[in-house]
Amino acid sequence: MKQFTLVKKLGFILGPLLCVFILLLPFDLVTEKIDTVIAVALWMIVWWITEAVSISVTALIPLAIFPLLGIGDIKSVASNYANPIVYLFFGGFVIALALEKVQLHRRIALSILKITGTKANGIILGFMIATGLMSMWISNTASTVVMLPIAVSVIQLLIDDADGFTKNDRNFALSIMLGIAFGANIGGVATLIGTPPNSVMLAFLNETYNVDIGFFQWMKMGVPFAIVLMAITYFIITRVFFPNRLGIIGKSEGIIQGELDKLGAISKSEKIVLTIFLMTAVAWMLRSQLNLLLPDIALTDTTISVISALLMFTVPTDFKKGDFPLNWEDTSRLPWGILVLFGGGLALASGLADSGFIDMIGNYISSQENWSIWVVTAVLIFLMLFMTELMSNVALVTILVPLVVGIAIGMDVPMLQMVVPVTLASSCAFMLPMATPPNAIVFASGHVRVDQMARIGVVLNFIAVGLLFALAYWVVPVLF
Repeated sequence: MKQFTLVKKLGFILGPLLCVFILLLPFDLVTEKIDTVIAVALWMIVWWITEAVSISVTALIPLAIFPLLGIGDIKSVASNYANPIVYLFFGGFVIALALEKVQLHRRIALSILKITGTKANGIILGFMIATGLMSMWISNTASTVVMLPIAVSVIQLLIDDADGFTKNDRNFALSIMLGIAFGANIGGVATLIGTPPNSVMLAFLNETYNVDIGFFQWMKMGVPFAIVLMAITYFIITRVFFPNRLGIIGKSEGIIQGELDKLGAISKSEKIVLTIFLMTAVAWMLRSQLNLLLPDIALTDTTISVISALLMFTVPTDFKKGDFPLNWEDTSRLPWGILVLFGGGLALASGLADSGFIDMIGNYISSQENWSIWVVTAVLIFLMLFMTELMSNVALVTILVPLVVGIAIGMDVPMLQMVVPVTLASSCAFMLPMATPPNAIVFASGHVRVDQMARIGVVLNFIAVGLLFALAYWVVPVLF
């Protein structure tokens, strides 16, 4: 049960008080319109940082307050909550829901573990790859929850063996847990729907500046980046910080095979879900070619996503019984709050842009002739990555991306060159249990201490900053 801590209580009171204070000032800090938007933005930021209420509830503030303060009429503000990117993510959530319902994600993960073998480090690598691949398509929380009980079963073999739970055994347990958490975090950056910050960033750029990034275009950058970071993380976990020096772990293959046996033969429902999932992935990857082949259709990533979601509800698995992969009742498990959060973030960002706040930031930055583009980019990446250890990465991206765009415009830099690496930085939180749900889940297993996660996490954070800077310098200008 969540506690209403002193910090939350203070945040709950301070947020609206700050808003009212700025609105009642007898003079303008900037302009009347900018001041009004900033007042509401500060209210939202305080509530997001302190999590005084759910971050999704905070995202509803623009819908209620903007029309009252004259920032925007209800129709224009509400349109942010129905942005096409919201439906892109909705479709992704539905696909993930179907994968989970038929246990296909579990079958895929177990099959990968079976391939990677029974050697200790091979098992760790298998868990990282399986978790990362799942996180590309379903939530990192769900990916972690799927892998955790399997990992616990393997660790139990070492606890129960003849020599007891030795230091090497403990290092293996620690490595496998960290591998799952970090694999889930890293896997999400590979696709646009893998982690919410990616979609928040794209929605803002699309809505405000008509900038579009294709699903496959993102993967051409995201997948190699994830692979490189995953490989480095695996090496640092198993070779530098927590080497286990264990060979083959007996009976581990039996556990994995046993879990596969429990699933039985692949069902008709699984086959249908797998077919729809693969068709969706291929359509996202080949969207440009399909549009050239069929120009009258004008496919978008969102259209593909919604069609796929519709198929999950309408392709029968048993026509006589009226069974389908998903029923509407299943959507009770859909993270609707995240979709509301997208809308609130877009509404706030639109308010900041329309009021002239982003242009003001841009003009200020452009007047600073001595500022280095690359120093500013590195500082922004560093700021985002270490701040996301302490607060919601979705809320952080919502707050900072409009500012980063203003800075990019002011420095006359292509906005994607700054925005993309800064957004990716929000998903590279390795230090603290509260930074991401996967970190918290594996910490709760009892095999990971805070100091152990922090020690390896700070090293990975700095490595991630370096990789993201390299991405900004060499990769983003080429791909985007």
